Formats: sequence, C-alpha cells, structure tokens
Amino acid sequence: MKVLLFLLSDLWMIAACFTFGWRLIRTYGNYLLGLELAVVGTSGTNFLFWSLFSGSTESPFYRLAYTFDAFSRSFGATLILIVGLMAVTHRYKPGTVVDICLFSLAAIGGILLGGKHDDTLHVGVATFYVVMNLITTAFVLYFANRVRQIGARKEAFWATLVTLAACLIAVTYDFFPWWFDDADRTWFYTAALTTWGSQGVAYFFAYRKLDDHNKAVDAAEPPVAEARA
Repeated sequence: MKVLLFLLSDLWMIAACFTFGWRLIRTYGNYLLGLELAVVGTSGTNFLFWSLFSGSTESPFYRLAYTFDAFSRSFGATLILIVGLMAVTHRYKPGTVVDICLFSLAAIGGILLGGKHDDTLHVGVATFYVVMNLITTAFVLYFANRVRQIGARKEAFWATLVTLAACLIAVTYDFFPWWFDDADRTWFYTAALTTWGSQGVAYFFAYRKLDDHNKAVDAAEPPVAEARA
C-alpha cells in the first residue's frame, strides 16, 4: 500500500507541475515559474523511472535525481520562485537575459551540489539548502498575505499551508529522518512529492488571483493625461 501511495504521489507531482507550469507560461508568459515547475516535473519523471525500472544506486537515473534535487533546492524553487512571484507582488518582469542568468545559476548549483551526494551528510550543503528554503518561505508567506489582503482567503490559505509543509519537508530532509520510516524513506518521499505537487497548484491559483486584482486596479485608474487634467 505504501509503495502505491508513493507512486501516486509522484504521478500527482508530475501532472501538477507540467500542467500548471504550462499554464503559467501560456496564460501569463511567466517563464521563470513555468520552467521551474517543468524542471520539478521532469525530476519527478526521472524519479519514477528510477523507482520502476532500476532502484540501483549505480543507475544514471539515481545520479540525475540528485542533480535535479540540487537544481531546485539551491536556486530553482528558491531564488527563481521568488523572482517569478515578484511579477504579481512587485510587478517586476525580468528580461530574457535575467531569466537565462537565473537558470544558469540553478544549473550550476545542480551540477556542483548534486555531485556532493554520498552516504554521509554534507552539513554545509544541507544547511545552505535549509537557509535558502527559509528565505523563500518568508517571501512566499508575504505573497500569500498579499493574496489574503485582496480577499482571496481560500487561495491564500492553501498557499500558506503548502508553503509551511514544504518548509517542514526541507528542514527534515537531511537533518531529521522520520523514525517510523523504512530504509528507502518511502513515507517521507510520499509526503514530499505530494507537497511539491500541491505547491504548483496552490501557487498558480494564488498567482492568478493577484494578477487579476492588479489588472482590475490598472483598469480602474484614469489615464495619466486625464489625471493631470
């Protein structure tokens, strides 16, 4: 049963991330958030293939999994997420050069830090991941509060809930293994994959509410020339 739940949680994350990543790109032109969700979805697909067809620590799927993991935990689901959400919190839309630089930085983080994985805990790397997550958590809670302030309480609630759950996952990821879990950490990864997929869904709907609000505010404002008159 727990293996089935694990597989379902992975499929959930894959479907959620690809679906809402594409919607963020198609509807809002937000390539930062959309492509980061696509990276997470690809990571989940790789994890699924490794679980179903290999399971060996010598598999290229296994090594690639830690590269994807480092990509998102270093600068992907942290710095890229923050800058992507700033499109609705601060109306900041970076150009293509900034997008490329951010993804290049995350790729470097994925390659360098993903290669640090072995059977021992790299405290420095793990601490860096946690610090980046805490910074991101603070910003996303601010984002959720902005959503709450415009009256979208349901969307704000779910965004807050999944953010706190993801923070808990990040803190326990390396430092506090669940005592009741098995050697493969099946329960932990089931919770983590479910949470990461839910983040994509919750953030999309919260983003949509804040974007709609911003557009309504812009439409209600008189033209500059009229206002001066």
